[in-house]
Amino acid sequence: MTGGPIVRNGQLDRLVGQLADGGADAVVLHKGALRHLHSRSFRSMSLIVHLSASTTMAPDPDAKVLVCGVEEALRLGAHAVSVHVNLGAATEARQVEGLARVAEACDRWSLPLLAMVYPRGPQIADCRAPELVAHAATLAADLGADLVKTLLPRSPSALAAVVAGCPIPVLAAGGGAGDDVLPHLADAMRAGAGGVAVGRLVFTAPDPAAMVRRVAAVVHDRTPAVAR
Repeated sequence: MTGGPIVRNGQLDRLVGQLADGGADAVVLHKGALRHLHSRSFRSMSLIVHLSASTTMAPDPDAKVLVCGVEEALRLGAHAVSVHVNLGAATEARQVEGLARVAEACDRWSLPLLAMVYPRGPQIADCRAPELVAHAATLAADLGADLVKTLLPRSPSALAAVVAGCPIPVLAAGGGAGDDVLPHLADAMRAGAGGVAVGRLVFTAPDPAAMVRRVAAVVHDRTPAVAR
């Protein structure tokens, strides 16, 4: 999972180990992070290498660029790769083209592709608007992704419509920490989502392992997210 705090001196390896022990199915990491990890964590958890990057210091933080390729990810032991696209960004065309190129390479190498597609840009007033979210999910499927992660509408009926209208599994994005995150993820699972993808919700938790267990219970047991 990307977007978490900077971790050093073995902290990342311990954190990833906690994710594996807590029941996470997969973790999304950039290629350089893998140098600091022991392979034991990936005996029970899949590795998704993230191919996109940007920084908050850029003139356009919504501009994502490809910083790793499918072949390199395979050499690193990836079970899948992921690409981030912001629809509505000034560089949307370049990001969409990059997703298409990665999808072609994934097809060639039989490697699953997770597309993280968000309605996000200067002209986007509501990134959870059902019609925009549905468009994002459909674009991912049309370009060859096997899974799509996006922010889902808050309304259960709108959420269910987006999931039902997409031909590939939809993963609900968790966003940051908040009292409403886990109930929203539980709503997504009840509406037919294929899973959830969370980063800050876990990384910023006082006990990441406990938070992963709560998220895993929502996904695999499809139970309400109650406090523990």
